[in-house]
Amino acid sequence: MKILSLDSATESATCAILEDNRILGEITFNYKKQHSLILMPIIHELFKNTETSISDMDAFVASKGPGSFTGLRIGMATIKGMSQGTKKPFITVSTLDSLAYNLAYTDGIICPILDALRDNVYTALYTFNNCELTPISDYMNISLDELVAMLKEKDCSISFVGDGVPKFKEKLIAHLPKARFAPAHLNLARASSLGELGLKLLSNGVTDDIYSSVPIYLRKPQAEREYEEKMRQDKDE
Repeated sequence: MKILSLDSATESATCAILEDNRILGEITFNYKKQHSLILMPIIHELFKNTETSISDMDAFVASKGPGSFTGLRIGMATIKGMSQGTKKPFITVSTLDSLAYNLAYTDGIICPILDALRDNVYTALYTFNNCELTPISDYMNISLDELVAMLKEKDCSISFVGDGVPKFKEKLIAHLPKARFAPAHLNLARASSLGELGLKLLSNGVTDDIYSSVPIYLRKPQAEREYEEKMRQDKDE
């Protein structure tokens, strides 16, 4: 099976083409460029350099977040459009799942963290046993302090991965001195990891519905939060 996968949930934009157990190509950018401007050129470059085309793809994989609201909508709309245009299936996979998969075969708890601003993180907890990534919590949008308190109760090693690592590493070390941290190249979302997880689901006959599949936001959009805050203030006056 040959697939195109992409993740635009974070500041980085990443696309990959996989064929069964091989990665034919992967491009990742993490440099202040809007996803709306860069995703299609990346996909075009991948097709060109792997000598493939959209018609060669058997399925598509997109990130469903959590992460950037705009980035998620752009990425999912792109994959849905390709799926609908080619009449090929697609599947969505969480960016948190794919980040945890970057640390496959790691002992103890794997904890991906994405910066959700204001000292909050998008996170979930995983273990890797019997060659399978296993979630042991729900997807969460919580403060770093809440996450630390939760992890202090765990009697095992904890490995952090994700774009929140550079920002929160010192604080995590102060409260969890035995914590381990992924190297920089693994902290970025990777379309290849997303694609591998998607391939497993597709191989088992799991697909998403183009009309009902939606991103995981975990929090309301900023505009909606600001509107609700304004309504509360007006009510209090």
